[in-house]
Amino acid sequence: MERIVKVARKEELPQIMEVLSQAKKIMRSSGNMNQWINGYPSDETILSDISKGAGFVVVDSGSNGSGHIAGYFAFVPSPEPTYAKIYDGQWLDDTLPYHVVHRIGSLPDVHGVFKSIMDWCFEKDPNIRIDTHRDNKIMQHNILKYGFSYCGIIYLESGDERLAYQKQSIRKSKQP
Repeated sequence: MERIVKVARKEELPQIMEVLSQAKKIMRSSGNMNQWINGYPSDETILSDISKGAGFVVVDSGSNGSGHIAGYFAFVPSPEPTYAKIYDGQWLDDTLPYHVVHRIGSLPDVHGVFKSIMDWCFEKDPNIRIDTHRDNKIMQHNILKYGFSYCGIIYLESGDERLAYQKQSIRKSKQP
């Protein structure tokens, strides 16, 4: 089986929303009752990601070339307005451009999606920021396991608190 990351298309919205619905079930079963509530992320949010070229799907393809969407995420270039102020800590670097990864979701029976997403993201930008809810222990575990550093607390436009992380990788220069 091959796994690829590709730009999401609006025609894929039903499959993406099913992936995100399954991700919410994973959150709830692990005790995370307060993240992704009140209809978030909505169809409109995902369509907005897609229209900006920031929505991506993770596709697992079978040997016959057919594939199914196993994950979704948004990969958004800086600046992220809610990251302008960080509390009880600081960013690793607050001068370089970065990308933010938002709205990661995957199907419950598919493993390694977070790593696939991050490997792809770091091929595009060596400076990545991410945040998650205090109750999202699964995401915190994945973030730290991948080598991100905890940087502090940020607040969303709604006023909700999020734990913020950053990782910077060193790109290896190509030899002539």
